[in-house]
Amino acid sequence: MAQASPVLVLGEALVDVVHQAGEITEHVGGSPANVAFGLGRLDHDVALAAWFAKDDRGERIAAACRAAGVAIAAGSDRAPRTSVANAVVDEAGKASYQFDLSWILPMLPDLSRVRHLHTGSIGATLEPGGSQVVETLRRAAAHATVSYDPNARPTLMGSAALVRARVEDIISLSDVVKSSDEDVEWLYPGESIADVVRGWLKLGPAVVVITRGGDGAYLALAEDEDLIEIPPNRVTVIDTVGAGDSFMAGLVSGLLDAGLLGGAEAKQRIRRATAQEVRPAVDRAIATSSLTVSKAGAYGPTRDEIGA
Repeated sequence: MAQASPVLVLGEALVDVVHQAGEITEHVGGSPANVAFGLGRLDHDVALAAWFAKDDRGERIAAACRAAGVAIAAGSDRAPRTSVANAVVDEAGKASYQFDLSWILPMLPDLSRVRHLHTGSIGATLEPGGSQVVETLRRAAAHATVSYDPNARPTLMGSAALVRARVEDIISLSDVVKSSDEDVEWLYPGESIADVVRGWLKLGPAVVVITRGGDGAYLALAEDEDLIEIPPNRVTVIDTVGAGDSFMAGLVSGLLDAGLLGGAEAKQRIRRATAQEVRPAVDRAIATSSLTVSKAGAYGPTRDEIGA
């Protein structure tokens, strides 16, 4: 079992309506929710602060939380209706999204027990919840570590120029940032990944990881800004729904197990960590995401499946 390290995930929980090969299926999703489910299935003590309704789809979200061992923050089920993401999967298994959603962060009066917070994607940018997320991170950053995945959704976020300030604001509050090469290219057109990563590290995080789809990932540390190339696992891809979220869950899980996330002392440890100390968490992230893409929907593997 994982060490006790209470984790709070802030962000959207919704239903993915997946259109693929002429068929329509529904899966519970939302980037932060998928991360929470992934951490729960990896035996971490995790809660989700989200915004969904007490309707049929909302009940499916609540059931998914129970199945993954994820607690639901009080007030998360008070939305007028549950949000939906329509995902169209092409022949290569890549998903594109259109959204019908709203986002408010439920009241979180007591953050004293939280040792790690994760946020990202729509929940960190869409108002009014986005500003509430930033304020929550500011309240908790002194005693808890923070991880962030921008996970850009241009159809909701508007232009990259508009969203970049929010992204960088949250990066400045984070200890670990994970993004994809596609998101970096959208946020900073014409800039190299290496230059963007160096700029992010100067804002404050200790660790930045950039995923590269089937080509693996890059790892960079504040103490050494050079990009370290991490090779991929070769698997048969069914679809990419939730792959980045599974990677994020595996990364956070590995860093929690290593004592590099989860409280004020961990915040200091991760800033002194070497690539050798961080690398096992990245390897876990590649293992979890590889299993996710080999199955339909945002599947979260267990410790037994990844041998952890």
